[in-house]
Amino acid sequence: MKLPVERLAAMCRQYGVPIMIDAAQSAGVFRINAEESGFDFVCMPGHKGLYGPMGTGILIALRPEMLHTLVEGGTGSGSRSLSQPDFPPDKFESGTPNYPGIAALSAGLDFVSATGEERILSHETALLSRLWSALSQNPRVTLYTPRPDPKRSGGVLSFNIDGVDSEEAAAYLAGQGIAVRAGLHCAPLAHEHFATENIGAVRISPSYFTGMNEINSAAAAINRLSKRR
Repeated sequence: MKLPVERLAAMCRQYGVPIMIDAAQSAGVFRINAEESGFDFVCMPGHKGLYGPMGTGILIALRPEMLHTLVEGGTGSGSRSLSQPDFPPDKFESGTPNYPGIAALSAGLDFVSATGEERILSHETALLSRLWSALSQNPRVTLYTPRPDPKRSGGVLSFNIDGVDSEEAAAYLAGQGIAVRAGLHCAPLAHEHFATENIGAVRISPSYFTGMNEINSAAAAINRLSKRR
């Protein structure tokens, strides 16, 4: 779901509370302007909607003076000093940067920019709408994501199959050539809300390069697994 983060940011500014936005599932499908929206920090992985390699990411810091270093030494600037540089980005870039990863992430950003977030989201929403419709007719499947809406949600759909652990379902789908993620998705509090903290959930997230035939195959595989149980 697309949360009202701009309204939350306005409240934070009113009370002098800094705000950091996790754009893991929205970067690449929703346009983000940290300065206009009043976000102090925005973080996002490179390997999801930005089409970069794993192990890369972006941190937009409009208030970098608030951040402390995690690793220090070997920045390559101010080499005569024994102290860590206190100015960004050098303050946060100790050691040798991952230049191949940065170049690959840059190519991914170029692709998103050339294609357009709205076009990417429209394509993903169409795919997930088809999957949502197919799974909603199966009484053995529990959907945790509302019907996809490009104005309110990104390209993610979460579900469980009655009597099937999410990890087991993911392993079965992997055997069918369908890559999904299972478990708690680094969001245990969200799973507590849905009472899935013990079984997790299956999350499927198509990309701009996913086709409708692949979505139909995924729906068929999920329905087959549910009938086996």
